[in-house]
Amino acid sequence: MINFIYSNISTIIIGIVLAAIVGMVIVKMIRDKKKGKSSCGGSCAGCPSNCACYHKK
Repeated sequence: MINFIYSNISTIIIGIVLAAIVGMVIVKMIRDKKKGKSSCGGSCAGCPSNCACYHKK
């Protein structure tokens, strides 16, 4: 088992870093959703669903 870890340590570290980044993105999306922010970029002109998700004021 130790030999496996030593031979794959770089892959394990990269996997942990990528998992942490994905986790941070998910947490940020959840926090933004709770604050009422949208993940939309705001350019509704080219969006096929512009009338469904954005209410013009």
